[in-house]
Parts: sequence; structure tokens; C-alpha cells
Amino acid sequence: MNVRPAANASFREAVVDLDAVRENLAVLAEAVAPAAIMAVVKANAYGHGAVAVARAALDGGAAWLGVADLDEAFELRDAGVDAPVLAWLHGPDAPFAEAIARDVDLGVSSIDQLRRISDAAASVGSPGARASVHLKIDTGLSRNGVPPEEWVEAVAFAAMLEAQGRIRVRGVFSHLANTDEEADLAQLAAFEDALAGASAAGLDPELRHLASTAAALRLPASRFDLVRAGIGTYGIPPYGDGTTSADLGLRPVMTLRACVAAVRRVEAGVGVSYSHTWRAERPTTLALVPLGYADGIPRQASGRAEVLLAGRRRPIVGRIAMDQFVVDVGDADVSVGDEVVLFGDPETGAPSADDWAAAADTIGYEIVTRIGHRVPRTYRTRA
Repeated sequence: MNVRPAANASFREAVVDLDAVRENLAVLAEAVAPAAIMAVVKANAYGHGAVAVARAALDGGAAWLGVADLDEAFELRDAGVDAPVLAWLHGPDAPFAEAIARDVDLGVSSIDQLRRISDAAASVGSPGARASVHLKIDTGLSRNGVPPEEWVEAVAFAAMLEAQGRIRVRGVFSHLANTDEEADLAQLAAFEDALAGASAAGLDPELRHLASTAAALRLPASRFDLVRAGIGTYGIPPYGDGTTSADLGLRPVMTLRACVAAVRRVEAGVGVSYSHTWRAERPTTLALVPLGYADGIPRQASGRAEVLLAGRRRPIVGRIAMDQFVVDVGDADVSVGDEVVLFGDPETGAPSADDWAAAADTIGYEIVTRIGHRVPRTYRTRA
């Protein structure tokens, strides 16, 4: 199925390769077997489009889908996605009853959340309604999760609620800080201690999950029953150490492209964009690209990032503005309407999302996730 591009897509567009999603999931599934895969599609699938990516990920072998909050889970259910979904970040008024009724698994990070989920299960109205929960232990990331000093009380309370038929403890999980091997191993040990505590309380979760993409590929002991494939689903390496997507057998899913909106020839000394932070050192040709920080293009990459235009990578010059930026193409023959690729698969000669991340002093995750709503997503697939 080839999906028709959105109107004006050639002006600016994010091309999402659903075949790459399927292939990436297949590669990851083979690498971590016999553990199962959860494809993480939170934040609109890291900017790629949650529903389309979720379906492709399931086709590629994912057994679970992961989201941050319940609105994201309900979006999948509204679209007819009936695969297992886990949501783990909840506000004080989270609609737990609706989540239970719609068969969404709930990550639990406090005793208070357990209590509220139990009360919600009792209010659903269906005979025997139970909430499926995954208890999260904080093993050292110091964000969400039951604090270690409260774990014994939490698992005892969960066991009591399970015996009463209010909840089903389907999983126990945590998240690594991905600091270094020593820190990961310390967190792994803390997780194993938490699992022992859950077992001592009488719990027998079918799913134990700790690893995201980074540990899933490099720390086999962290795989347990399920791994959460976040950035790996999208073909972006998680390490920040020079490892490329190709090194991991993955393909970048998103290609961000636009067309040249204007071309002009300038003389030496002419300044470009706000504050004239760049001036031409020689007569040169400038190409205007209709993407800016309103579209998620990081202003921090001004004068540092490159694009693929007219057959090779060329530098952005001057400051990136809200709607546009300028590329120095030298004496190349460039015309209005020519394709400009900001990032995509480096095997094509384009910069990668990680290249842009380096230019903006950030990470590839942020580059793809921040692409704004003004940029149409075009989905391509052979299926």
C-alpha cells in the first residue's frame, strides 16, 4: 500500500518508511530472542505517527506497544489497535476506569496509584473486572517508580489486591540510566532484588522488563522476558559513541525533506539571515529552504548543520529562522523546486538525525521527536 502524500507535501515533508519499521523490529527481535519486544510509540511514535508505526511494528514482530500516558493508549484503541498496550506515566486524575475497560495495562509507580487503580477496577461495573498492572521499581534512575524503601509494602499490598481479584500483576519493570556498564550492572542487581521481593510477597508476574534498546543489544542479562524498543524502532542508534544505524543492522525510518523555495546569487561580503552572523567570503549562490524552528529545526544548529542538495552535503549558513534557513551551494546549479534532504539514511548520502544532533548539542531522539505539526507525514510501504 502506498499512501498518497499530503497536500503541499513536496514543500516540506517527513517521509516515514514503514518497511524500515518492520525490518528494524525484525532485526531487534532476532537479536533479543527469546525475549519478546515492546515497540515504544509514545510521543506520537517519536514524531513519526503513532497509529501507522504501531501497526507496522506489530507486523514486524512486536508483541506489545508502549506509551507514556493514557491519552496515547486511547488513541491506539480508537484507531482499532487491539494489541497489548502498557501506559506508565499518570497524573492525579488519570482515567484508570476507562483504561481498565479498554484493556490498557497500567504501569504503577506508587502505593497511592495501586489504591486508585483498585478503586477504579471496582467502579468499572463489569463482573470480575480486574486491572492489569506492571509494578515499577526505581532501581536508580530516580524518576518514576516505587522507591526501594517502599517496595516491600508495595508488593505486599499488590498481592493482597490480586488475591481480592481487584488487580492482576502482569509485570514488574524498571528503567536503566544507561550511564556505563558498572552502573547498569548495579541497577540490574537492584532489579533482581526487587523481583525476589515480589516473589516473596507471593507475586508471579509473567513479564519482567528492564532494557530499552541500548541495554537490549549490549547487555544480554537485562533482557528478561520483554525488552522495550524505543529509539531502535526508528533506526537511530542509542549510544552516542559513533555507532551508526548500519552498524546495528537498522535503517532510519524518517527522512525530512523540503524543496528549494528561492535561489539568489550574492557577492562577497553580503550578510545572511538575522544579525549577519555569516557573510559570504566570495561570490556564491544561496538556496532558501522552507523549514525553521517552528517546524522543529533546532536553531542551535545554525551555521553547523548540513543538508543534502544538488548531489552532496552543503552547509547551512546564517541563523535558522522560524520558517526558513539558507544553504550555501557555491557555484552549483540549483533551482527552485529542487529537493533538499535535511536528514535520513546516511547510506543515501544524507546527514543522519545524529549528525543534526551533534550540530545542535543534543541527541537523535530529540531531532525526530520535535518535528512539528506543520510538516506533513507521508507514509511509504510496499505492503
